[in-house]
Amino acid sequence: MSDQPSKRFEMIYELVRRIPRGKVTTYGVIAKKLGMSPRLVGYALHLNPDGEKTPCHRVVNRDGRIAKGFAFGGENEQRKRLEQEGIIFVSKDCVDFGKYLFNF
Repeated sequence: MSDQPSKRFEMIYELVRRIPRGKVTTYGVIAKKLGMSPRLVGYALHLNPDGEKTPCHRVVNRDGRIAKGFAFGGENEQRKRLEQEGIIFVSKDCVDFGKYLFNF
């Protein structure tokens, strides 16, 4: 039973690796796809050990907002990484789902 969280986290990381460059998805989309809680998805991504291998910067909240507690340098870093992929923000911290949302 002790390896249960790590198995769930790996399922989350595997799904996040499928988000294409220049697209985002939400904690809720991932959670629904895997039958988990969006909070568990957020927790797993906050503990993500490798931001290059598992691009958690491509995951935003249900409103398209970036994470205040982004694991690899905070919200400014998440925004920077998304902008480097060509994502344009419609407000200070919100992406346009019409252009950039990726569903599995």
